[in-house]
Amino acid sequence: MSTMPDTLERLDAATLERLVSERIDALLPQKLEAVLAEREAARTPSMTIIATKGTLDWAYPPFILASTAAALGWNVSMFFTFYGLELLRKDMRKLKVSPLGNPAMPMKMPMGPAWFRSIRWNVPNLVQSLVPRYEAFATRMMRKTIRNKGVADIAELRSLCLEAGVNMIGCQMTVDLFGYKPKDFIPEVKEFVGAATFLPMAKEADVSLFI
Repeated sequence: MSTMPDTLERLDAATLERLVSERIDALLPQKLEAVLAEREAARTPSMTIIATKGTLDWAYPPFILASTAAALGWNVSMFFTFYGLELLRKDMRKLKVSPLGNPAMPMKMPMGPAWFRSIRWNVPNLVQSLVPRYEAFATRMMRKTIRNKGVADIAELRSLCLEAGVNMIGCQMTVDLFGYKPKDFIPEVKEFVGAATFLPMAKEADVSLFI
């Protein structure tokens, strides 16, 4: 009965090389697929968010998404540009709600009996524009609704993001345009850069959002 060494001796060099090559070709894709799958499983997902709005209601989406992603272990960077820079100011009490021109925001009263609180007050834009301090009233009602529902306020959400390691970046061009000063913003904002610096970060991210 022939042994393996005897068989290998009878194989010419070309045949042996072909057999080895075929075996490698058969095993290599499986090994490579396993390595790539292992690397993908070990990789930390990343997300970038461009925040452009500076009102109380529009402040929630970027901070909620950022804090949630950070809680999942993702690397998160937020780029605040134009009115979004208001979300980096030290005083968050200046954020307001502007119902004017926003038909998707019917007012609901956060106080009174259940039947009264269930009414959607679809106030026409013309009326809103004529009522003195209507924006201030809407902002107070929104803040009261947030408290009544037990929703964290914007300052708390921002703190949660910072504690979770979210990287908050300001737009240098907007800072220059609006005449902001570094002291206007929370000290946790370490970077003020331009779009050319942020865009490569967004390009490499798994998820990139514009809000």
